[in-house]
Amino acid sequence: MNLCTLISATIVLAISLLALSLLNHYRFNSTPPRLLTADLILKNGVIFTSDVSLPFADSMAVQNGRILRVGNYSALQELAGDGTKILNLDGKVVVPGFIDSHVHLIPGGLQMVRVELRGVNHKDEFVRRVKEAVRNSKKGSWVLGGGWNNDLWGGELPVASWIDDMTPHNPVWLSRMDGHMGLANSVALQLAQITNLSQDPNGGTIVKTSDGEPTGLLIDAAMKLILPWIPEVSVDERREALLRASNLALTRGVTTVVDFGRYFPGALVQLSWEDFSDVYQWAVSSAKMRIRVCLFFPLETWSSLADLIKKSGRAVSNWVYLGGVKAFADGSLGSNSALFHEPYADEPDNYGLQVTEIESLFNMTMASDKSGLQVAIHAIGDRANDLVLDIYKSVATTGMRDRRFRIEHAQHLASGAAVRFGDQGIVASVQPQHLLGDADSAIKKLGMDRADKGSYLFWSLLASNAKLALGSDWPVVDINPLHDIRVSMKRIPPGWDKAWIQSERISLADALIAHTLSAAHACFLENDLGSLSPGKLADFVILSTDSWEDFAAEGSASIEATYVAGVQAYP
Repeated sequence: MNLCTLISATIVLAISLLALSLLNHYRFNSTPPRLLTADLILKNGVIFTSDVSLPFADSMAVQNGRILRVGNYSALQELAGDGTKILNLDGKVVVPGFIDSHVHLIPGGLQMVRVELRGVNHKDEFVRRVKEAVRNSKKGSWVLGGGWNNDLWGGELPVASWIDDMTPHNPVWLSRMDGHMGLANSVALQLAQITNLSQDPNGGTIVKTSDGEPTGLLIDAAMKLILPWIPEVSVDERREALLRASNLALTRGVTTVVDFGRYFPGALVQLSWEDFSDVYQWAVSSAKMRIRVCLFFPLETWSSLADLIKKSGRAVSNWVYLGGVKAFADGSLGSNSALFHEPYADEPDNYGLQVTEIESLFNMTMASDKSGLQVAIHAIGDRANDLVLDIYKSVATTGMRDRRFRIEHAQHLASGAAVRFGDQGIVASVQPQHLLGDADSAIKKLGMDRADKGSYLFWSLLASNAKLALGSDWPVVDINPLHDIRVSMKRIPPGWDKAWIQSERISLADALIAHTLSAAHACFLENDLGSLSPGKLADFVILSTDSWEDFAAEGSASIEATYVAGVQAYP
């Protein structure tokens, strides 16, 4: 045996002895790898996941605010540890946390402590509520409120003379439920210097009597004549409004909202930015956020949003996301300012209002798109929807990318428009509760044939492969996803005994997905939200019903508990 062979053999022997020593050490002294341990396990339920790979499960495990595993309890019980909370659902239905695709969160919170006129169905009650508010107000202070719908008392529009006698020392501003019209009393008109000589601004109307005197009603862009005179809402009031609104949302099972803020026709574009800095950034830094919010800003300010996203990204935190930009193409049906191809049946010379000049709308949309921003445009009338679809089609020719253009409301569509939504990949952000108040008025304003052919085409949009995202438009109507879902399934307006356009009803599963996964996709949040899938944030709702069959048939249930990031947030 030569020297090299001896040295090699010695080295091999040494390595072998060392390896054997290490193997024995780990065999007798190491502990096995620890299994994942859940913070919370839900079992014995009917869990609708909104995930096509596993639509239903009976159990779900949560760890560190995210979903760890979904399936049968037998596949999850190994995740239970000493600190795991086990929640027996007793057969109750669980769904993903609802995403309300269209709200005005801070205005809604402010409205909660103002004159509430939603649901008022008689002139005398309208007057009584204003009188009560004035009695509780200081002389000279503004009396603010809204939510009125003249269709509920027969269609007569309110005028300043209804409330002038009881408000001689207080300016009053009461917005209609849709936010596209408001009533000012004579004190407010005088303060804003609105007279018989005042001219209609572009995109708005000062309603006048046959003698040319202002009635007190201002439509769309004309509201900007009065809004600057209303005292600015304080930072503390807006912060309180956010907290108040968030608490209400949680009681309704809403864990995320798409917030279009205080931006209405005639409003100042900087208000949304003030709320971002004064309210949302404060709430994030002080750990006050209770629901997740995706923010949209006025289209005119697209460059500011593009710069902010380039600097800090879309996620301000797990609570606040920067969504995109929004504009208005037209007004509303209730204010006779939605833009149609044909005139209103009750106003033969009125086709509605084009709130934003078409060239300006196109140019800002193109600039926003080039900066990578998502664009959402309000369109209610059939002509307004066609105009926006045309703009989106033209902009999309500049190159392929995942745009997810949105049309907010999409209430009345011309023949073939639903197919265009699908072909162009447009998100239809719709609000089912609006059809309850619009059914009778649409027939009156458009005629039976037009109303029945093109209104609230939920099924047609889905059948055309459009993305349907459900929302409320709160505070225009109540923030209540379960009501949205039932309305989209049943479509029975108050006083009716049958569905309005029965062929446009959609199933429970389609409605749930439109209020969860599709709603998340509609604002680029589907990687974290919208379905109860492993890895996503554990936002979910426990419902009162223990029968999926009954729920699917009637759409009736209530909220038992709302969880955000795996933690019970309500009750």
